[in-house]
Amino acid sequence: MLLVAVNALVGGTLGQERTVLPLLAGQVFHLDQYTSALTYILAFGLAKAATNYFAGTLSDRYGRKPVLVAGWLIALPVPLMLIFGPSWSWIVAANVVLGVSQGLTWSTTVMMKMDLVGPERRGLAMGLNEAAGYLGVAGTALTTGYIASTYGLRPGPFLLGAAFIAVGLGLSILTIRETHQHAKTEAATHRAAHAGTHAGLSNRQIFTLTSFRDKSLSSVSQAGMVNNLNDGLAWGLFPVLFAAAGLSIERIGILAAVYPAVWGAGQLVTGALSDRYGRKPLIAGGMLVQAAALAIVAIGNGFGTWLAAAILLGAGTAMVYPTLLAAIGDVAHPAWRARSVGIYRLWRDGGFAIGALLSGLLADAYGVPAAIAVVGALTAASGIIVAVRMRGRDHKPAI
Repeated sequence: MLLVAVNALVGGTLGQERTVLPLLAGQVFHLDQYTSALTYILAFGLAKAATNYFAGTLSDRYGRKPVLVAGWLIALPVPLMLIFGPSWSWIVAANVVLGVSQGLTWSTTVMMKMDLVGPERRGLAMGLNEAAGYLGVAGTALTTGYIASTYGLRPGPFLLGAAFIAVGLGLSILTIRETHQHAKTEAATHRAAHAGTHAGLSNRQIFTLTSFRDKSLSSVSQAGMVNNLNDGLAWGLFPVLFAAAGLSIERIGILAAVYPAVWGAGQLVTGALSDRYGRKPLIAGGMLVQAAALAIVAIGNGFGTWLAAAILLGAGTAMVYPTLLAAIGDVAHPAWRARSVGIYRLWRDGGFAIGALLSGLLADAYGVPAAIAVVGALTAASGIIVAVRMRGRDHKPAI
């Protein structure tokens, strides 16, 4: 439960940006092109994706807790850079630092929970972890929207992020214990999912297996990438679309919060459901639900329609997000599970960068609704790939 609390703070640190930065780009720094305005998400996604990969390797080598603490220490300058940054390049640089921090902290909380719970309740544990993180995102997005509408876009919203970082660092140093030994104990009695997933694989073999060769691991990796591709779009363009339609900052904050709130709370249910009924149905179905929600955003108009779409998008993402992580744990050997999780998260958070670049270019060329529609079609295609390619037999329900 301490790790759940820490990951809520990790999510809150990210949530300080969800409502405010897209508005800051236009209203303070006067960026008139979507591609330019979304550079902070591109920078965040690339930094976090790369750090995810190294987080797995470092936590296997040095232990989980040192990596977690390092992630919080790296986050310390982020609120100051967002508050005092005199140019947009400072905001982009702050998001590089934030991406590195999030890659270390969030990845490590995932690995530590997998270490602690064992295979039978892995989906439930991932649901708790991701629910805490994204409820933290949602609550902070909503709160910063109200702070920004009352006190301005800077510095108020980012002072909340600074408080989260201070508390997260303190909890991680003083209360969190090392969990790596649990993974070593599990590895001694683990039965490989199939012949290609034994303990003695090199880093290169693990990367190839997770990314391309294994049908389940590679299906999960591409679905994770597309999921965060559409989340990058929602982060960067939804507030711009809503503002252009004349919605107030308070209402934009509500819409920015509802999506991750439903996503976060829903994972308390969907993670446990995947333990009982398997991973594949929730992943494929969730991607298709997300695609439908994006279509509604693209063709809809008005607060009520967009609120319904945000709820649907959150529900689809809740079906997918913890289940993807649990599916990695089902197949990966405990001896290299942390590295496989890091590789999956490399692909998944690379979706932020791809989503920012693709949606920005499409929005500049064809408008925001067209960009949303294209990403919705890609999300549907990803769900179909999971349905066709992913094995259903890897998961063994809890007894």
